[in-house]
Amino acid sequence: MALLTPYSKVPELNTATVLLVENEEELQSKLANALVQYEKDFNVNVRLARKLPLPVENKETRPRIDLIVFLVNLLSERSLQSVESSLAHLHSDCFLGKVCFLVTDGELRALFNSCKCVHTHFYLITVFRKVFVKIRRVLLSLSQTVDGVNAAAVRLLNILKVSAGMSPIATTALYLSSLTRCSVTSDLEED
Repeated sequence: MALLTPYSKVPELNTATVLLVENEEELQSKLANALVQYEKDFNVNVRLARKLPLPVENKETRPRIDLIVFLVNLLSERSLQSVESSLAHLHSDCFLGKVCFLVTDGELRALFNSCKCVHTHFYLITVFRKVFVKIRRVLLSLSQTVDGVNAAAVRLLNILKVSAGMSPIATTALYLSSLTRCSVTSDLEED
């Protein structure tokens, strides 16, 4: 099981590849379709995975992955465990602007600040809080409506463009990740 590294392959011309990692396929396929169908000035390859590590059989033919997006369902223990176990299979360089999290099924501020959760939900939120405080990457909230999926696709395409090095201005993925940090981290670190 080799670590997934961000710069081990040569990029393709005017092409960016995004890897969507989610335990359940429904939202993953909706987001993948929205990413591909949205009009843009570069080609987007979308790869889907339930968890990491990726199979080694097609390692040689796999394109360079420019952005890894973890879709996290806050109401699913399996989703959180899948993300937590998958993080161990990423090289540390991936966290320099090549990883982001899309959170579903919950408003972030309400979930992070609420103490009135049932025990299971509180446990899941606590696990996610620990993971998020530890790695501090881009965190987006996703509504599962059609408009919510389209809005998330637009934001991901903007992040992907920078992560793949296709941004016309001098914006690096590391700079982008520092600009898009979640504002609730100070509240999370208090625990």
